[in-house]
Amino acid sequence: METIKKYQKDNLTIIWKPQKCIHSGVCVKTLPKVYNPKASPWIRPENASLEALKNQINACPSKALSYLES
Repeated sequence: METIKKYQKDNLTIIWKPQKCIHSGVCVKTLPKVYNPKASPWIRPENASLEALKNQINACPSKALSYLES
């Protein structure tokens, strides 16, 4: 069964599918205040704007990160 983690900021839901992640590091390099693999939770969406989050997620090469807007 696929693991899916969700993180919320305002009307944006960030979806992370760890099995799809290829650990390219794009997320960590782009938004290090949001993505910290040594922290728990490792994604802290409150540390970036919605626009910055969406731009970074769109750049995820494996598409392990995606988002929904409500």
